[in-house]
Amino acid sequence: MTDDMIALQALLAKQPDADIVREMLGFTAQRLMELDVETKTGAAHGERSPDRLTQRNGYRDRSWETRVGTIELRIPKLRKGSYFPEFLEPRRVSEKALTAVVQEAYIQGISTRSVDELVRAMGMSGISKSQVSKLCQEIDERVASFLERPLEGDWPYLWLDATYLKVRREGRVVSVAVVLAIGVNADGRREVLGMDIGLSEAETFWVEFLRKLRRRGLTGVKLVVSDAHEGLKAAVTKVLGATWQRCRVHFVRNLMAHAGKQGRRLIAAFIDTAFAQPDVTSAKAQWRQVADQMRPKLPKLAAIMDEAEDDVLAYMTFPKAHWTKLHSTNGIERLNGEIKRRTEVVGIFPNEAAIKRLVGALLLEQNDEWAVQRCRYMTLATISEVSEDTVPMLAAVAS
Repeated sequence: MTDDMIALQALLAKQPDADIVREMLGFTAQRLMELDVETKTGAAHGERSPDRLTQRNGYRDRSWETRVGTIELRIPKLRKGSYFPEFLEPRRVSEKALTAVVQEAYIQGISTRSVDELVRAMGMSGISKSQVSKLCQEIDERVASFLERPLEGDWPYLWLDATYLKVRREGRVVSVAVVLAIGVNADGRREVLGMDIGLSEAETFWVEFLRKLRRRGLTGVKLVVSDAHEGLKAAVTKVLGATWQRCRVHFVRNLMAHAGKQGRRLIAAFIDTAFAQPDVTSAKAQWRQVADQMRPKLPKLAAIMDEAEDDVLAYMTFPKAHWTKLHSTNGIERLNGEIKRRTEVVGIFPNEAAIKRLVGALLLEQNDEWAVQRCRYMTLATISEVSEDTVPMLAAVAS
């Protein structure tokens, strides 16, 4: 504490009066964070202690907007768990976006009883249109910048999926498709590449969505993973010319719909034997064998397997280390599930701009979380097998 007081006195002696309050506030905030982290770790910075709970892991920079100006803080990071100072604004971008959407619905007089209760719980009574407009503009600018950013380098793998949300249009409530694209780049890292809203998943809509991604710089796509939507599949062929992987999970689920209740488990086990093969040649041979065994009694299922063989096993023509991530849309569907969960509180959106605001903010946060993860989604060594962009990266790492 004595050292801290000396540092504070030195700070007071150096700074002009105009900066003194801001510098004192920054000094105090930094000290509060250090004390908080000491409590969380169970030991002081650099102290060896048997009671230590976790280790520090450097700092991350954060700008803190205050009434006396911007203060640059260094927020401590932990190896296990997370730390965020309580005195900073607790609401993240998505939470602000949710607030903005609820406020907009409330002001336009189209909110439901549950939204009214949420507004009161948030202490947002008496809000004005100008306040909502300012908040919306701030969030919309960040979301637009994220969704329209240039896409650099190769993106060997692309996942596409859609979810449906309700919105008011010309006095009616309609369902609109919210389509998402996630990709893995030549560095082996996963990113949210884009999002758009349309009345349906028609081929023309998917074509325009993929063309927008191309205009922003999407190149080098080798494999696209999605469900078996015909419009989507046609758009992939027309715009990207990439190999298409039909989601394995969706395929098996659809196939079981044509099987009797008694035989579903046995048929699923037979199909799994093809997925368990060590290479694509063996998998295709086993696939045909299973289909031939079904043909006498279940000709419709055998015909479906014949037609889907190349599409369902396409992932096996890519590096084996990637198979578990390529054979289905599970990753992007988890993200869609989170979007559904977080948008339930709104129910019916006042307009499409509100959907883009809230969903875009959620995607921005997810992308940021993926960016700070220490482990790549796919390693440089394995991703190099499908992307030429990785060769110079590997050379740089080796040097």
